[in-house]
Amino acid sequence: MEKRITRIVLTGGPAAGKTTLVSRILKEFKSEDGWKVLTIPETATELISGFGFGPFPNCMSMEDFQYYVIDDQLHKERLALRAAQAVPEEKVLILYDRAVLDDKAYVTDEVFAQVLGRFGLTEEQVLTHYDAVLHLVSCAKGAEYAFNYGNAARYESIEDARELDDRTLRAWQGHHALYVVDNSVDFEDKINRALAQICRVLGESAPEPGKRKYLVRMPDRGALTKAYGALPIEMMQTYLLSSDPDLERRIRQQSSFDEQLFFYTTKRVGEDGTRWVTERPISGKEYVTYLMEADLSLHSVRKLKYRFTYRDHRMELDVYPFSKDRAILFVYGSEPFALPPEIEVLKDVTGDPAYKNRALAELQRL
Repeated sequence: MEKRITRIVLTGGPAAGKTTLVSRILKEFKSEDGWKVLTIPETATELISGFGFGPFPNCMSMEDFQYYVIDDQLHKERLALRAAQAVPEEKVLILYDRAVLDDKAYVTDEVFAQVLGRFGLTEEQVLTHYDAVLHLVSCAKGAEYAFNYGNAARYESIEDARELDDRTLRAWQGHHALYVVDNSVDFEDKINRALAQICRVLGESAPEPGKRKYLVRMPDRGALTKAYGALPIEMMQTYLLSSDPDLERRIRQQSSFDEQLFFYTTKRVGEDGTRWVTERPISGKEYVTYLMEADLSLHSVRKLKYRFTYRDHRMELDVYPFSKDRAILFVYGSEPFALPPEIEVLKDVTGDPAYKNRALAELQRL
């Protein structure tokens, strides 16, 4: 099989959901399915937080800063392509958290062209570096209630964020595969639509929205693996202390084969019932640090998650160490659907709070 490398830029205004989308992508495109996902972090943020310099008073102009940002970005792009060629997987997805054209949103068109010219490049040449661009609209445009949520260091006003979102979208207008994901429904729908668009770019079938949850009798997991290729992913979810009663914090470790991933998740439910959930990948070192903030009144939730497909519907079986005869089955997609003959449903528990992970962390039983 010929190696297939796809380069996708995730962009948008402030507080758009890019980090949460990256987490979803890492969970969807797994190594056991032949994928390698390379994530390239936002360059400007790295330079400001890591090196301590930026377009600040008595430091440098915005034009000079853009030179450093683009220089570093182009270097990362070269390294990412080399890494993509070197890894054994045949399907490689390179995700850029912003890329070169994002810098055009911070300077005039003339200045941006001059900076690119210092690298011997034009906008048209830079656009060929990427196969698709996904613009996630800032929540300052249509989801204002969540604008400051999840980032205490947010310095833009809502008005500034809207303007920056517009300038960023304009900067990428020349790309032939630019897709815009707005805030027309809710955050979960937004992430699902963004993920579906990425699947279409990759030529993969997109996971359908919608989810049912069932309490089932423990099936023969070996039979599921043999019949449907169900392979286990080991997970541990730990709840963290929170000084805000309306904010839930948790971390998750998941392992499959020789790959380990770590995530930090926050969830807030508004007075009207609106849920705003954000998630970001974290390092193993950050994971250990967060463990020091664990809520000791709750157990960590350990489980084996078996993912498989039956009659075009994606399914997940969660097996917990505290239950030998029962498990939880998730079925994704629109109804109607059929269940494998190996599965015996005991009860539909969709939306039942007694079967949510936090309740399982407290009770440790199904």
